[in-house]
Amino acid sequence: MSSFNPQPTKNLAELNGKTVIVTGGARGIGAATVKVFNLHGANVVIADVSSSNEVAQKLIASLPYPEKALFYPVDILNWEQVLGLFCETKRRFGSIDTVVANAGIMEKTDTLDIESTDENGNLLESTGAFHVIDVNIKGTLNTLRLAIHYMKCSPDRPAGCKSIVLVASTSGYFGGTGVSAYVSSKHAIIGLLRSSHIAASKNGVTVTAVAPFFTYTNITAKAGARWQAGGLKPNTTEDVGMAIALSSVEGESGSCTLVAGPHRREMEASRSTVMPQWLGNEIHVFFQNAFRIISSSGGYNLPKGSKI
Repeated sequence: MSSFNPQPTKNLAELNGKTVIVTGGARGIGAATVKVFNLHGANVVIADVSSSNEVAQKLIASLPYPEKALFYPVDILNWEQVLGLFCETKRRFGSIDTVVANAGIMEKTDTLDIESTDENGNLLESTGAFHVIDVNIKGTLNTLRLAIHYMKCSPDRPAGCKSIVLVASTSGYFGGTGVSAYVSSKHAIIGLLRSSHIAASKNGVTVTAVAPFFTYTNITAKAGARWQAGGLKPNTTEDVGMAIALSSVEGESGSCTLVAGPHRREMEASRSTVMPQWLGNEIHVFFQNAFRIISSSGGYNLPKGSKI
């Protein structure tokens, strides 16, 4: 299977007049995504923590169409704040067409550190890791659910009419980088993609994902220099922002585009293609039959009356 490289401007004219929410939109990949959508005429809502206000305002001032941009302070772990984000976006612009679930963080200390103990020698909880899991999974799930609710429409609309793009990572497929909480959370984002896109499609919403490899930012500049010295081209935030915009208008629901320097690959279709070889044909057929039975019966029966 060969890599594919979509034309940078293909179908992006469709963004004109659309309204887009980008979580974590004030910096990095989020800011680059905001720029791509705004450049092509979309209304953009930069959703980020309140401390990002100054950065977000500078970003808005730099946009081609600043009058089409809005900063909304939000903590994606706070349901009432995320609800307010969607309400205000609809009030301000009349509709919501695309949501980019980009907000995410990485742990600052080693999640699997077993040397950090209290004065009694007891191992300390990995609270930083818990926060990563909360922001990256719970925050994304909050965003996903509200996006489907606010954008639900007729399922016979064309692909890309209403779309959600989840920002995953190659760590969601490979995960050998040692940041255990981040890697686990990005595997969960791929799980959300696989488990949500069919239900979303029934409501006329396409759910896709983008999985960037190492992306060059101010924070990663030192590592980026090592990459380039080794002959590798890291992603730029603009590379990823463009891939997100393209995925929003032309991505097939359930698809995930890997972005690795000059390379692009649709990961989920590739996974399906190699599944018989990976599992062995006998097990693959067994699973196909099992999933067919589960699907035809409406999925797993959820327990009723149990307390969680």
